[in-house]
Amino acid sequence: MAETTTTAEPTRRDFLFIATGAVGAIGVGALAWPFVSQMAPDAATVAAGAPVELDLSPIVEGQIVKLFWRGKLIFVRHRTADEIAAARDVTLASLPDPEADEDRVVAGKDEWLIIYGNCTHLGCVPLDFQGAYRGWFCPCHGSVFDTSGRIRSGPAPINLPVPPYTFVEDTRIVIGEG
Repeated sequence: MAETTTTAEPTRRDFLFIATGAVGAIGVGALAWPFVSQMAPDAATVAAGAPVELDLSPIVEGQIVKLFWRGKLIFVRHRTADEIAAARDVTLASLPDPEADEDRVVAGKDEWLIIYGNCTHLGCVPLDFQGAYRGWFCPCHGSVFDTSGRIRSGPAPINLPVPPYTFVEDTRIVIGEG
């Protein structure tokens, strides 16, 4: 005698079990999503401390680009050979805050000066290509900075600070890592 096997046809009950399970899984996922997503930092927190990447290739020689990192103004200046020479042809002892130009830039990338863009006196924004040294001039109280961002005269106590930055490629920097 030959044995036969029979397969059960799907029933309406099988469909209801599968449909109920799928709806339940979607419901659990929908309930879990807000709890999981609330553990990630919000956009303001990311923007407050996240590094900023900048492509330097469109910045022409002699141009200054302004951007914000951590809510602070940053000047990125593509210096000319004359500006670099003027910044280096200075007796350090004559500066109120002596610092060599070579210490304010990355070696081999002397044409790129990256500094904070607020006067170190009271935080005003200095005007670029102004003053006796063609660097920056603070219109609030008269501080004068040279093409290396060093204080040359006026009430500002220190040079314009250099933020932490690194070159990730020849024409690309990341401000906030360094």
